[in-house]
Parts: sequence; structure tokens; C-alpha cells
Amino acid sequence: MERFQGQVGAVTGAASGLGRAVAIALAEEGAKLLLMDRDAAALEGVAALCPGSITARVDVSSAADVEGAAAEGLSRLGPANFLVTAAGILGPTVPAVEADEADWDRVFDVNVKGTWLAVKAFLPQMRTHGRGAIVTMASTAGLTGSAQLQAYSATKGAVVMLSRSLALTHGPEGIRVNCVCPGSIETPMLAATFDAAGGAEERAARVAQFAARYPLRRFGKADEVADATLFLLSEQAAFLTGVSLPVDGGRLA
Repeated sequence: MERFQGQVGAVTGAASGLGRAVAIALAEEGAKLLLMDRDAAALEGVAALCPGSITARVDVSSAADVEGAAAEGLSRLGPANFLVTAAGILGPTVPAVEADEADWDRVFDVNVKGTWLAVKAFLPQMRTHGRGAIVTMASTAGLTGSAQLQAYSATKGAVVMLSRSLALTHGPEGIRVNCVCPGSIETPMLAATFDAAGGAEERAARVAQFAARYPLRRFGKADEVADATLFLLSEQAAFLTGVSLPVDGGRLA
């Protein structure tokens, strides 16, 4: 399929995990992409798999970085038709009342402020088309609480509410905003979640604890989240906006 032939898109967090999977899937369907991430070396590896795309080393919590990348993308590729905000960090894995203030601020800066800055920078480009699509990346942890990932859960809940609010505001402009809420997906971030449990026994116990939550009795794959993201970006989802879509193997059923 070539659902995105001739379209321009922007993807944050494109160097690894879900952002990488989304970027490669979009490129395979014809999109020309502005790929953004802090990891410039890994980003170049992804760009090699995305013909016609360009890269920008970006800290999504920096307005100057995001605005500069948006301007570069506009100059070299043209105005964006769509945006995927996949950049995110895990943050502190201790109870919220034990979290360090700097760690708390950093996870909100990346996960929430970074999403807001990206939308702020790229939505005006979509207005030139008279339409557009945005998919933000939240989590099932943004739809329910998390004993292990309290700061992360709080940020992803904020992303869900921001996405719904944006959908209400920009729907009349023809710009759709939806949110993907993955469950436990086999990515470096999930591995970090397990590693944070402590030693080998504690890690194994956390893996078993997480796996038991899923009726399908497995963790998800990045490509499965990419499939859901591309659907929401495509014309197949033309009447969908304000959706928070769990991709979670039945975790929240």
C-alpha cells in the first residue's frame, strides 16, 4: 500500500522504539519524513531506511530545537501533512512522593511539553493544506494508574487529555488529533522498566507480573503499534478524531 505517497510527515523520537517503527512504516508507504531525535547517530541509521527523508537532532523539550527543525523541514520538504509525537522517556520509577524534583520536571518536559511544542510547531503547516492528522503517543499508563511508573503515568494522562482538547479545537480546520495508548511493547523502554526492578530475580518477577496482565499472554511489538498509528493518520480513519486507542492485547478490557 502507498497511503502516504506524496505526503510529508514529521516524527519525533524517530531513532528507536516506537518512533523508529512508525517512521520506517510510513516511508514504506511513500511518505517523505522529517525525522527528529536526540541520538543523531541512530537517527542516521533510520534515515537510511526512509528514502527521501531528512534528519534533525532535536531535544523535544527545547522550543528552539523543535521550531528550528520545523523550519528546516518546511524549507526542504514542504509543509507537513501529518505529525507523530513518539519522543518520550520513562522517568523515575520510584513512588511519586519519593521522586527527585529534577527527574519529575524532566519527564514532564519531554513527554508533555515536548508533545505540545511539536504540535505548536507543525500544526500551522497543516493549515496550509486545509487539513492534517496528528497522532500523539501516550500509554495505557495514561488511562489507568501505575504503581511502578507514577510520573510516567501522570505525563501520559496529560498527553491523552491534551490530544482530546486539540481534537475539539482543530477539528473545524480539518485537522484530526488522535492518541495511541500502547501497553507493554517490546522496546528499549520496556527493557528499562524491567531493569529498574533491581537484580535478576526482581527483574524476572516484574516481567512475570506485567505479562500476567495481558489476555493474549504476550507483550506487543513495535510494528503492531506502527500499524495502529498509520491507520489513524490515513484516510481510512477520516471520521476519527479525539480517540485514545489502546494497543494493549486486552490489558484494559
